[in-house]
Amino acid sequence: MKPKIIVYQLSNNTAEEMVDYFKDKKRDKTPEYALFQANEADTVVTLYKSGKVVFQGVSADIDANMWRERESFLNNGKEVKNLTKEKKETKNVDKTDYYFINSIGSDEVGTGDYFGPVVVASTFVKRSDISFLEDLGVKDSKKLTDDKIIKIAPSIIKRIPHTIIILNNKDYNSNYSSDNNMNKIKAILHNKALSTLLNKDNYPYNMIVMDQFVNKFKYFQYLENNPNVVKNIAFTTKAEDKCLSVACASIIARFMFLKEMKALEDKFEIVIPKGAGTEVDKVGKEIVLKYGKDILNEIAKLNFKNTNKILEN
Repeated sequence: MKPKIIVYQLSNNTAEEMVDYFKDKKRDKTPEYALFQANEADTVVTLYKSGKVVFQGVSADIDANMWRERESFLNNGKEVKNLTKEKKETKNVDKTDYYFINSIGSDEVGTGDYFGPVVVASTFVKRSDISFLEDLGVKDSKKLTDDKIIKIAPSIIKRIPHTIIILNNKDYNSNYSSDNNMNKIKAILHNKALSTLLNKDNYPYNMIVMDQFVNKFKYFQYLENNPNVVKNIAFTTKAEDKCLSVACASIIARFMFLKEMKALEDKFEIVIPKGAGTEVDKVGKEIVLKYGKDILNEIAKLNFKNTNKILEN
């Protein structure tokens, strides 16, 4: 497989989060004018002082897409500035293969958030559902605000066959390890969501579609010890733009994540920020001061760097 090179211009807050994320993955030597160079599986990531970031490697598009989504999330939907010298993939997305079909799709929420669970949803969407979903605005799912998702998700849940898998923080922390990393956890949860949905009924689907967060060979390697693996999956980047079943899964997962976060806020009587930035550290310190450090095992992902920042004196 031919290595790819993708170049973005990041906002300051996304760059800061990237520096923190790659703290323990840095290479010993740093190129001139760079803040760091690090390895992320099959990708080499280089962040420059100017905010320009370069992804190089076989899986460069996957890692670049993850940080594109973080840029959008941290900056109210702002699109990352693409400096790659080739044509942008975000333009003229070909939906022919994924859109006007009966499809099953899955997507996840919460993997980049310190507080709250990881939620994976899968859905079955028939061609006859397309008009209904387009009228709701599902075709532009990545641009939907949380308020819009809260408004339309119940209608989707009522009509569209689906499954929801929620991994709470306590179970996440007991399962996470160097051998059981986030991508492996995601693969296991996606497989569980898909297999659960497929066991509900004999849905007449043409294709199973998943947003590609890791190459397919690694994905199935993560599941090699699972006796019930869903195969024949079409992995594609920006799947929520191309396939309505993935878009529906994204909305349902986000809706459930927001409900879980609201429950946490009601329990602790404090506004809990999403993501993994400095505001998260501030709120984490307040919660620990009031309830003790052991509470983090119940409400947060302990492997995030935020834990050390929250517990430091």
